[in-house]
Amino acid sequence: MRIFADSACDLPKSFFDENDVTLFPLHVLIDDNDYEDVLGIHPKEVYDAIREGKHPKTSQVSPELFLKTWEELATSEEEGIYIAFSSELSGTHDTAVMISKQVQETNPAMNLVIIDSKCASLGYGLLVQEAVRLRDAGESLQSIEERVRFMAEHMEHLFTVEDLDYMARGGRVSKASAFIGGLLNIKPLLHVEAGKLVPIEKHRGRKKVLRRMTELMAERGDHLSEQTIAISHADDENIALELQGLVDELFRPKKIEVHMIGSTIGAHTGPGTVSIFFLNKLQ
Repeated sequence: MRIFADSACDLPKSFFDENDVTLFPLHVLIDDNDYEDVLGIHPKEVYDAIREGKHPKTSQVSPELFLKTWEELATSEEEGIYIAFSSELSGTHDTAVMISKQVQETNPAMNLVIIDSKCASLGYGLLVQEAVRLRDAGESLQSIEERVRFMAEHMEHLFTVEDLDYMARGGRVSKASAFIGGLLNIKPLLHVEAGKLVPIEKHRGRKKVLRRMTELMAERGDHLSEQTIAISHADDENIALELQGLVDELFRPKKIEVHMIGSTIGAHTGPGTVSIFFLNKLQ
């Protein structure tokens, strides 16, 4: 069985290499240069470019790559499962589905499941890791699909950004709100709802917003001590480790994974973002 994921899952390249997962890179554009996420650019380069006043843009996975990969899958007669970045945040999922239908017209026996994760960053990454675990345990494609869809439905995303200006550039908040927020050290708290980024609260100062994130975890999380919790950060490991310490102290989860937010998502959130991911229903 082949597992496919795109670079918006924010798992490191070593994960793909070590676990036989095929990577579909999204693209990052800086100064008219087009880079393949993960393969051609490191997230820190994107954050440094933003700090220099540049405005990176992103684009979805190449349709040609999907076509080549699905044709190879069809002729190999292997089963496949592609867990995709939220369709509310990228056109990648819809393109993958469109091209798979095209390939299936001439290869009706192709056995490919495509799942719209409705997730981003390591919330999405946790789904991919679970798919790998189940595949390696010998579970069927149907069982893996059911579990991944369940996790996708119950994955919580909580995140805050360092500078509202970055989100204002992408139209997530008004420029006036960003200016006032910067003056008052206001930190927005956001989550993902049906695959979309939704602001839920504002707090003054990072320590307050981190504490509020753990309060919401306590309210929303299910059996947190039995979960793998994921934390991602935008080139600010210290804030991620501070959040990790709080979570470990309060909930004693089975495992906490910390990774940098990748280039695709980081291009829109800017440096200093920190996010946490967990399930509101374990099973």
